[in-house]
Amino acid sequence: MALTLRRRGPTKFQQAADGSMTLIEHIRDLRNRLFWASLGIVAGLIVGFIISKWVFHQLEQPYCSLDTSWQLNPKTGQLECRFLVLGVGDQLILRLKIALWVGLIVGAPVWMYNLWAFIAPGLHKHERKWAYVFVAIAAPLFVAGAILAFLVVKHSLAFIMDAGVIGGTTQLEVTKYTSFVTSMILLFGVAFEFPLILLMLNFTGVVSARRLVSWWRIVIFLSFAFAAIATPDPGPFGMTLLAACMTILYFAAVGVAAINDKRKGRGKEIYADLDDDTISPLEDDRVPVGASDPIDGPTPIDAPEPVAKPRPLEGRFDDMT
Repeated sequence: MALTLRRRGPTKFQQAADGSMTLIEHIRDLRNRLFWASLGIVAGLIVGFIISKWVFHQLEQPYCSLDTSWQLNPKTGQLECRFLVLGVGDQLILRLKIALWVGLIVGAPVWMYNLWAFIAPGLHKHERKWAYVFVAIAAPLFVAGAILAFLVVKHSLAFIMDAGVIGGTTQLEVTKYTSFVTSMILLFGVAFEFPLILLMLNFTGVVSARRLVSWWRIVIFLSFAFAAIATPDPGPFGMTLLAACMTILYFAAVGVAAINDKRKGRGKEIYADLDDDTISPLEDDRVPVGASDPIDGPTPIDAPEPVAKPRPLEGRFDDMT
């Protein structure tokens, strides 16, 4: 009994890459990608709702580490870490918000894969390679920024409580506190992606490492200005630490850009050391004129052929012309 192997046709990725996929097929592929991405987010949302209490317990650690956050429970006679709740549905809404954040993180492999699978066919092979590298660097940088922000919140809360006019026992409203912590985590995580922008400009040949170094005064000033405006922490600790981290990451990106320029040989071009206004010198490349080759004598030209006598004028046109 003979077995025949069925030859598979090109995949959707190959069809999209070589341009053989029609517009309707692109739209259908986008619909399928959005469907699977939505399923990933919904699955992550369910997981986030289940572990939302544990996540909130982790978020409240900076607040509960302060002595001013503990209140005496008259029923049990023990100290408890308490928040203020102003609205009836604030606790449920807060739990749904935490579940959504966790769902986006848990479902990230699914929706990011479908997003990448839809965009990647339109990129060249080397562009896809660099995209993998930058994504692999971006994820640890974001996590590092989030962890640093979580540590900053503790010191920021301590400064705010000590510098306040009320003093003593102080309770915070739960939704505003959670918004404060998540904003700090998101801000630090996004700010840590700043060196990737500089590296993308350098790797694509837009700017060189020498040009990036010349921007150090502007970068330091903008880092402190951005930290002062964007940081929800009114104290100087979080702002200074964020600006200092952005400055350190900037100089690290400049170092990587310098290595990349050296690897590609940038800055060693012929006219790299010349000013743009410098006049280029004219080289004197005169060639002495020697004896010319002998010239042959003129060749005779044939006599012209006789020209035919023109036809009479009335015979060259018909009745219409």
